[in-house]
Amino acid sequence: MIVAATLAIVSLIMPPVSIVSSASVALVTLRRGAIEGLVVLGCSTAVAAVLGFFLVGNYQFVLLYGMVLWVPVWLISIILREGRYLSLAVEIAVLLGVLGVVGFYLYNTELAKMWKSMLSQMVPPNAPVEDIQHTLDVLSHYMTGIVAAASVFGLLFGLFLGRWWQALLYNPGGFRQEFLSLNTHPRLAIGSILVVVIASLSSGVISEVSWNIAILLFVLYTFIGTAVLHAVFAAMKMGRYIVPMFYVTMFLIPHAMLPVAIVGLCDAWMNLRNKISNQQTP
Repeated sequence: MIVAATLAIVSLIMPPVSIVSSASVALVTLRRGAIEGLVVLGCSTAVAAVLGFFLVGNYQFVLLYGMVLWVPVWLISIILREGRYLSLAVEIAVLLGVLGVVGFYLYNTELAKMWKSMLSQMVPPNAPVEDIQHTLDVLSHYMTGIVAAASVFGLLFGLFLGRWWQALLYNPGGFRQEFLSLNTHPRLAIGSILVVVIASLSSGVISEVSWNIAILLFVLYTFIGTAVLHAVFAAMKMGRYIVPMFYVTMFLIPHAMLPVAIVGLCDAWMNLRNKISNQQTP
């Protein structure tokens, strides 16, 4: 409780720390169940609110921040604990993001204007006006999906870290096996392609919503593609060097995530991991 609450406060200054905070809630939920996870969540929220009152002077914001940070990872941890499939947990996390995007557009169909107004306030006063305005016009239409995708990334990294901790304590090597077996059903892959087709052929709000959903589906297939390529590279003779370089490349060159996501999408039909393992079997 103290770890989760304290790191939540620290994450207001250093956002990546929020992953460790949510992972602590995930660990308890995965190991002890929904009730004890909820107890930790509730008490951590209360502790964070008290700390926020004394350190920030605003307990309401910290209280809401804690709920937004911990409730989703608690729900996904329950799904992973009961369903026992990491792929299902990842799909549900992305689905929650999709529902969030759709919900925001049902609440306000002019989200692009809202994002443009918010982004305009962050522009330096000496920046070139024409270039910045064009960038803002384009970016504002996709900010809902980008923010949702970033939230789902953070949620899943917290879940993965919590699962890894659990594996270290009770099932060494278990998380690696779970992660490298990430996959999805071909029907979901077909549905994802249809979303991109609808986004490309339609216009207006329908196109905008579809593109923002496609950004979230990109998260799903990036994780699957990462698992596929990790397994493929690890099976090579130089795997101990190629695998770390693969992750370093993804970290330093974010554009590399696009081909990785395409690999994840294609794996729904190609099943690359099984083909590699079959080739290596004498």
